[in-house]
Amino acid sequence: MNPILDELKVFTGNGHPELAKSVCEYLDIPLGQAEVFKFANDNTFVRIHENIRQRDVFIVQPTCFPVNDNLMELLIMIDACKRASAGRITAVVPYYGYGRTDKKDQPRVPITARLVADLLTAAGADRLLTVDLHAGQIQGFFNIPVDELTTLPLLGDYFAAKEIQDLVVVAVDIGISKKARDIAEHLGAPLAIIEKRRMNNNDVSETMNVIGEVEGKTSLVFDDEIVTGGSIVNAAKALYEQGVKDVFCCVTHPVLSKDGSEIMAKSKFSEVVVTDTIPMPPEKRNGKFTILSVAPLLGEAIYRIHKGQSVGDLFK
Repeated sequence: MNPILDELKVFTGNGHPELAKSVCEYLDIPLGQAEVFKFANDNTFVRIHENIRQRDVFIVQPTCFPVNDNLMELLIMIDACKRASAGRITAVVPYYGYGRTDKKDQPRVPITARLVADLLTAAGADRLLTVDLHAGQIQGFFNIPVDELTTLPLLGDYFAAKEIQDLVVVAVDIGISKKARDIAEHLGAPLAIIEKRRMNNNDVSETMNVIGEVEGKTSLVFDDEIVTGGSIVNAAKALYEQGVKDVFCCVTHPVLSKDGSEIMAKSKFSEVVVTDTIPMPPEKRNGKFTILSVAPLLGEAIYRIHKGQSVGDLFK
């Protein structure tokens, strides 16, 4: 092993400290000591309380709500580690905020996903470790190595253990159909697709049509994230109108903005399975949510990156 990376250190901001602690438990190492807070003038302050000179540093921080605060914390933590002479700095971003703004789909709009990539690189990150990007091309926005992990095997194994008969996997739109197809293959189930059209910039969409045979089957609706819950709840309604017996839901990132958790609680889903890439406070949880941890996945990826081993082999 390269002696410049002779010790692994994991730090976290305020984005998701519980996940960082779980990752450290998997790695059997203590969580790195740092303080991250705001002054009275709303400026973020970071101080690393350990010697990290020439160490292999990983900073666990999803850029979820409050997105801008968590992003600034991550950037400032990277800068603090760089100025403390860390040997290598990996930004571990389980949820990549601004990932939906990955292209110019309207006149005079930004490509914020690229801007965030530039900010992370300029701050001093040497590589990025993330989970289920909204758009795969975001990897190409970086000039540093990017490891994108996927929760598809984790979610697939959970539903495979249920041994559901007459199962059909349903993608909530055409854009997510490739990942939905991967889950369908994992479960040995057919694929259906919801055709929808986004109406404007306020997260409102109209469900148009169900493509595929779903009548008399149990449906597993898949998407990469739940924001307001409107699209995925409309998908469930459309499926019941097409004669499905039961509807489950699995999603990687439970963003659940506004009243998303209440909308999901009132939905027709029998169960909503999500991961903990984003923290879910108690007030957002209800009897329908099942939360699967990505800590072992992140922990193993961090270990492999630290040791110079293949991350891709995790999914073979």
